[in-house]
Order: sequence, then C-alpha cells, then structure tokens
Amino acid sequence: MGIKIINDKCVGCQICTKVCPFGAITMVNKKAVIDLDKCTLCSACVDSCKFFAIEFKKDTKKTEYIEQYKGVWVFGEQKKGIIQPVVFELLGKGRELADKLNTKLSCVLLGHNIKSKTQELIYRGADNVYVVDTPETEHFLDDTYTKVFVSLIRKYRPEIILCGATTIGRALMARVAVRIHAGLTADCTHLDIDTKEKILLQTRPAFGGNIMATIVTRNHRPQMSTVRHKVMKERDVDNSRKGEVIEEKFDAQSLSSRTKLLDIVEEVSATINIAEADIIVSGGRGMKGPENFAMLEELAKVLGGAVGSSRAAVDSGWMPYSHQVGQTGKTVCPKIYIACGISGQIQHLVGMQSSKTIIAINQDPHAPIFNVATYGMVGDLFTIVPLLTKKFKESRK
Repeated sequence: MGIKIINDKCVGCQICTKVCPFGAITMVNKKAVIDLDKCTLCSACVDSCKFFAIEFKKDTKKTEYIEQYKGVWVFGEQKKGIIQPVVFELLGKGRELADKLNTKLSCVLLGHNIKSKTQELIYRGADNVYVVDTPETEHFLDDTYTKVFVSLIRKYRPEIILCGATTIGRALMARVAVRIHAGLTADCTHLDIDTKEKILLQTRPAFGGNIMATIVTRNHRPQMSTVRHKVMKERDVDNSRKGEVIEEKFDAQSLSSRTKLLDIVEEVSATINIAEADIIVSGGRGMKGPENFAMLEELAKVLGGAVGSSRAAVDSGWMPYSHQVGQTGKTVCPKIYIACGISGQIQHLVGMQSSKTIIAINQDPHAPIFNVATYGMVGDLFTIVPLLTKKFKESRK
C-alpha cells in the first residue's frame, strides 16, 4: 500500500494541502510533497485532486508467512496503574476465542511500576503477559505506544488482537493497523471463530446501526478488533491459574515521542457514569419533555441507580449527551435496565441489549423494545412510573 505525487500532473493548486486532516502535505517549489510519517493513507487528497496528480495503490498481497501468526492478544489498557474494566471483558472473550483456536491468550501491558498487576491478568485468563515497564510508558503517548506495540507484533506474530474501543484504544489501534498493513474492525459487538477456516468473525453495526455486519480478514494478520466497554462479560477471577510474565526491553529511540505530556486534567462532573451503574432508568421520546425526566430521576434515586436516555431525548435537548445510551452514546450492561417511552430502534438496542434484566414500559404493544425485554408493560408510563416509585419507597420503610 502506498501513495505518491505525480509531479508532471501536479499544478500546485494546494487543494490537497487544505483537505488533508493530518497536515501531511506541503508545497515545495509549487509541487505537493507528502510526509509519509504523518500520512495515514486516508486518501482524502486523492479524491480532492482534480488533476489526478496523486496516486494511491492498495496492497492486495497476503501477509508474508501468514501461517506463522499464532495466539490471541489483548491490550491491557491502564490509567494511573489501574487496569481498566474493559480489559477484563476482553480477556473473557479472548479466552473463549483462544480455546476455540487451541492457542494461547496473551495480554500486553505498558506502564511504569506495573509488574505487580500481571498476576491479576493471569487470574482473569491470560496464559502470559508481555510487560514494558518504564517511565516513558507510564502514560499513553501515541508515538511511544505505537512503536512498542508494532515491535512486539513483528517479534511474536499474534493472529488476533483485541482492544477496548476507548479513547486510548481507538487512537492506538488505528496507528498500529496502518504501520503493519492490517485490517481493523472498530466497535465490535460480537466476536467468534469460524471453526472451519480458523478466522475471526467480527460483528459490528453498519449503515447507522440499521444492519449488523460480520467482517472477516482473510489475507492479513493480525486480525484486529476494538470492542466497546460493557459489550462483553467480564471473566471471573481464578486464583489457581498460572502464567508466564515476559518483560520486554526497548532502547531510547523506540521510546521517543514527538509529543510531551505536560499535565493531566481530570474531568469534573456531577453526573453519574451510567456505564458503571447497576440499575439504569432510561427515557426516550415518550417522555414528551425535559421536565418529565424528574420522574425518572426520582425512581432512579429510590433504586440507587442512574438516569439514561435515548438519542432522541438528547437530540431534543431534554438530557445531556453524557446520559445517552446507544451506538452513538454509551454501551451499558446493568443488572436492571428500565426503558420508559423508548421504542427500541437498533441504534439504542446496541447499547443496552446485554443488560441482565430489561423492563420495558411503552404504550405501543408492537414497539421493538419488547422483543428484547425480559418484562414488558403496555401502558401509560406517566401512570406506571409513579406507582413503581411509590411501591419501592414503601418496600424500603
């Protein structure tokens, strides 16, 4: 895969420099020049050039020695030395995939003074843990993490890499995929193995969430997927498990970065993180207005839960985006999810269908939400919700 400027056709119009989102194109002697270190091969410049002066060729060759790629990897994302919950979810799914392939499950952990956390990953299903423990990898830096991860991939050749679809995970995996010329399927909601062909089946919403597409990577390794938090189930702790810790060392050049971390400013918010709540009471278009969400807040308070909302309620300005559940919001997996006045379009179901118990309240008996609900109540939510709140209050006395 490659991109280049055809100088005989370039007229120096500078349109390509304006459309490049990464600032990878500059003009030298009235000719466009591409900085390949900055270029991500997004091809925006190719589409914009009216003079066909930019040539973009896709690599159609198979990964060399593809049969030598073995093993399932999980990126062990950490913040301030704390393993993030999505890692334990991926270890659970990774263990399942590795067993089907009869191969090992590994976790890659980058940080500083982090070796004490390796046993925690082994207890959760990892057969071995690759550790890079240096001050340079204490915090996430795009350049450093990408160089280290690519180096490890080229050395050990895993066939599958799983990563959380977090801010860090999305930034890292996109860069890694470009460097090693591999495919990357983002925001997967289901993963499985084709037992006949021994390849990864990666399912994700497509076309605005209207269909679920299953993607396969036949010719390139590793097969890479990012998965949203709360989509998979966490693997239980097994203190009897044994595993190997492999410490990797890197030279100063491998750990260098063009950027420098100056400070970390923690987000201050008074809202409850619905992604971590055990009970969520959500409202949709059927709430009819922002003032009616106070009714849901009262019920959530009695239950010790959080308030969520559909995209329709957020787009209407009734609730802030931080409460949105769905494909374009947060993925949640509470013990109890109460959907009030939510029709249940696929965009919303993607974000909550893994909930253990789903209770739907809707006037429309044919609403799609009832297809996934554990319990359904057809009726006026403005009558039902206050009655539920009253009953729960009485039961707590």
